[in-house]
Amino acid sequence: MITEKALLGAGCFWGVEHILKKVEGIVSTDVGYSGGDVIDPTYPMVCTGTTGHAEVVLVEFNPQIISYEHILDLFFRLHDPSTLNRQHNDIGTQYRSVIFYYNNEQKEIAKAQIAKINASKVFKDPVVTQVSLATTFYSAEDYHQDYLVKNPTGYMCHILRD
Repeated sequence: MITEKALLGAGCFWGVEHILKKVEGIVSTDVGYSGGDVIDPTYPMVCTGTTGHAEVVLVEFNPQIISYEHILDLFFRLHDPSTLNRQHNDIGTQYRSVIFYYNNEQKEIAKAQIAKINASKVFKDPVVTQVSLATTFYSAEDYHQDYLVKNPTGYMCHILRD
C-alpha cells in the first residue's frame, strides 16, 4: 500500500487525533510537535509557548481511499481556523492553526482550500491558518498518543461540524 502524509495543527492535538483516526483511509496518526526551533521538545517545554513548536498530528493516509483535499476539509471543520493562536480555552502559539506541507501540490491545495473558505464567509473573520513547509516532526510522549482513548473523560475541545 502506498501512503502519503499530512501534518496538521488545529489546537490541542488530542481532539484532532481522536477525530481523524476514525476516518476511513487514515492508516495511522501520531501526535507531536513541529515548526519550532528546539530540538527534541517535551510537552512542558512546548506548553511555555517559547519553543516555536505547534501541537500537531502526523497523519498517514491511503490516497486511494481518502484524498488530501478531504483531509483538509475535515481539518477545517474540526476547529476554528479564524482564531489566531487559540482554540477554545487553549491559548498560545502552540495551539495555532497550521498546515505543514510536504510538497508543492499540498501547498497549493491548502491555499486553495483557504481561499474557498474565505470566499464562502463561513467564518466571521478570515482564516489565519499558516501554510508552511514541513519541518522536523517530534513525536509526543507516549501518554499523549491516543490520549482520549486512554482517558475517555479527558478534555476534548474539537467537534466535526457539518
